[in-house]
Amino acid sequence: MAVMLATPTIRGAYDFREQREAEILDRIRQTFADKGFDGASMQDLARAAGMSVGNFYRYFPSKAAMVQAIVRRELAELEQNFAMVLGAPDPFVALRAGLHQRIEQDSRGCSEGTLWCEITAAAARKPEIAQIVLDMEHEITRYFILAFQRITGLCAEEAERRFEAHAILAVTLIKAVAMRGGHGFETGSNDLLALVKRMTDVLLNEVASARSIG
Repeated sequence: MAVMLATPTIRGAYDFREQREAEILDRIRQTFADKGFDGASMQDLARAAGMSVGNFYRYFPSKAAMVQAIVRRELAELEQNFAMVLGAPDPFVALRAGLHQRIEQDSRGCSEGTLWCEITAAAARKPEIAQIVLDMEHEITRYFILAFQRITGLCAEEAERRFEAHAILAVTLIKAVAMRGGHGFETGSNDLLALVKRMTDVLLNEVASARSIG
């Protein structure tokens, strides 16, 4: 009986910690965006979170730990989005609409895009950050391949063999739009956004064409 009661207690504590980490991340995002990944000190971040430095370290002992938590949140949201695509009556239409929506959203100037610019720049200097970002991109690539498999009806191995490059390109395009959007798209960028959407459509159409020959 003691073992059975311990599980929800541990889960509850874990949920509380995750919720608290999420609140802290929401508070410190703007500080990261304003001062940069290296420019924002742990004291700056603790102050933005409304915490003592010692208490802040209990949740995030390093900036790499913060990036890991940010990535976990991003992947959790994306996993939900892809789950809706996989469960949609027409996953091709759902994926196309979702990609277009994400491109529009990320093109708007926001601290989110600026934050990813900072994280990407830090990844070029810090191997531990680079690995976290690489693992995230691999996971998102896997989500795309699962969607492509659902669209085409191919087996997992064949979908990966034929469309891994398509998935990597999709990830690259979305990341590029988000990073550029972090500084705000300049006037007259509608043509650029339209081009990015057309590129994603070409990519998806190539995948969908496998339905008739796969």
